[in-house]
Amino acid sequence: MGQGISEVLTFAVGVAISPVPIIAVILMLFSRRARVNGPAFAIGWVIALGAVSAAVYALSDAGSAGAQVMSGIDGLTARQALALGVLLAGVNPKDLILTAGAAAGLAQLGPSTSDAANSLIAFVVIGSLTIAGPVGYYLAGGEHAKARLDTIKAWLAIHNGAVMTVLFLVFGADLIAKGIPPLTT
Repeated sequence: MGQGISEVLTFAVGVAISPVPIIAVILMLFSRRARVNGPAFAIGWVIALGAVSAAVYALSDAGSAGAQVMSGIDGLTARQALALGVLLAGVNPKDLILTAGAAAGLAQLGPSTSDAANSLIAFVVIGSLTIAGPVGYYLAGGEHAKARLDTIKAWLAIHNGAVMTVLFLVFGADLIAKGIPPLTT
């Protein structure tokens, strides 16, 4: 247990000293409904933090859980598939960080509401191409599509580490490139 606590302690402090939620709860505690809204905010914070950390832990655990999920995909109902899609898109650590980075970067630009909406729509469309594309291909391509998708699945399973390494290198280079201009002005 001590090792686990020492592993999460720094991250917990980082979460605890987040200025925006601290300001929000303080403002709430000075509102007319402080006795209701303050505790409601705290409960919401605890539930969300617990849910996200539990889900991220479950997804990140390298044990057999991931293999069990993948082997059980064949038996999913439509509702379970929908829930898995939400989980993998909304809670997957990489996607969560990248989505948050994209939205925060966009917010810092200060676009108009319509430009922000269009940018977010583009983000969702582009970010969904590798999911919606194979689905459309499968639905329209018949047996040929099934065979080709099976080949792609096998290749990705073998080369997942390399794909992720290249992806993170590209995003790292992009973040560095975006960070240079403010340093030079």
